[in-house]
Amino acid sequence: MSGGRLVGIARHARPRGAIETLDRVPVSAAGGLQGDFRGAVRPGRKPRRQVSLIEAESWAAALAELGRTDDPDLPWWVRRANLLTQGIRLPRQPGAVIEIGDKLRIEVTTECDPCSRMEEIATGLKAVLLPDWRGGVLGRVIGDGEIAVGDGIRISE
Repeated sequence: MSGGRLVGIARHARPRGAIETLDRVPVSAAGGLQGDFRGAVRPGRKPRRQVSLIEAESWAAALAELGRTDDPDLPWWVRRANLLTQGIRLPRQPGAVIEIGDKLRIEVTTECDPCSRMEEIATGLKAVLLPDWRGGVLGRVIGDGEIAVGDGIRISE
């Protein structure tokens, strides 16, 4: 197992809604990141997109490619991801498990493909997020837990 850190938490209560950044939040298999609209599981459905994660290093590489490193108009949460990781390469294969803090376990389901909304944020952002899963990963919660900025992150496969 290798390790990194959780360096950011964000949620939005509705599609295209305002982003709220947090220091800590409960996360559950029933509701995903508490207060985030994507987390709730519909009856009879298996969730695919409860939580989204992006690497700080991938975000920085995308901004560098755009020539907008350290641009205050482009904080990580404009990507609309829930969790920002640092110092760890997120798995690029479905089925891998990301552990955060003492209890939270997230199973990777797929790549988080950047959408056209990224072009509304910054011209060219969608294209620079496409290579090597730079847009992040999507996952479903398989072990509930409360997480906080600064928590350790491990990959178990």
